[in-house]
Amino acid sequence: MALVINKPIKMVLFDVDGVMTNGTIYMAESGEFMKAFNVKDGLAIELLRAHGIKSGVISGKASPALTTRCQQLGFDFIETGCKHKLPKLEEICLQFNVLADEVAFCGDDVLDLPIMEHCGFSASPADAHQLVLAEADWISDFKGGKGMVRDFVDHLLLSQSGLTLRQIYTPLLNKIAQDDLIGVEQ
Repeated sequence: MALVINKPIKMVLFDVDGVMTNGTIYMAESGEFMKAFNVKDGLAIELLRAHGIKSGVISGKASPALTTRCQQLGFDFIETGCKHKLPKLEEICLQFNVLADEVAFCGDDVLDLPIMEHCGFSASPADAHQLVLAEADWISDFKGGKGMVRDFVDHLLLSQSGLTLRQIYTPLLNKIAQDDLIGVEQ
């Protein structure tokens, strides 16, 4: 599905379970949670950063695995264990000096509907709940945890920049090459 956004997006917020993961939670006897994240989606967060777009997570669930992954990815804002997401949107807008209209949100379930209705743009994975699919401005061809985040970020940047896909990745590739050079010099 082609993505057209007629306003600048300065921040992208994500739900986690069902968007960045396939929604499956593995629980050990000890009660420890494990989740499977798609590494391709992780690179999308770096790509947003390379284009000056802030990113964050507002998740209804909280777990050590989730916190660790979010910290690894370097999100600008991380809120877990948050079932009422709309008040967090208002807090984020104030903290980062952005309007709700300049925020995109990726969600998959009914708890995401209030924030999706107030953001400037909303997206969902192909396997989102039917109410979310009806509300979303854009629906990925990919399911949650199967590359939906990367798909959305690629389409967002193509829509906003007027650049080719290769040109979109150039700042990220240049940064990686520069980081490699710095590591060699040290």
